[in-house]
Amino acid sequence: MNSCLDLRPVVEAVVAETLATLQAADAAIGGHRLAYLEREAAELLGVRPHTLRDARLRGEIVGTKIGGRIAYERSELLSYLQRNRQR
Repeated sequence: MNSCLDLRPVVEAVVAETLATLQAADAAIGGHRLAYLEREAAELLGVRPHTLRDARLRGEIVGTKIGGRIAYERSELLSYLQRNRQR
């Protein structure tokens, strides 16, 4: 059996959990937050900050420099998750 297929339920569960976390964070702040700092965005995605930074440097996700720090728009985080879905 293909090992990639064995991981599908795990990947889908992680994506679903991350989307739920993003939605819960939005609800907790009234859904008005436009962007998350790199550390916060990485935590929402369930990855380390350097993993998110490396993805940005490879052009896989777009960050915005705000006050000398990198932030990620909520919509960009959701798009990134969608682009990286595994079937």
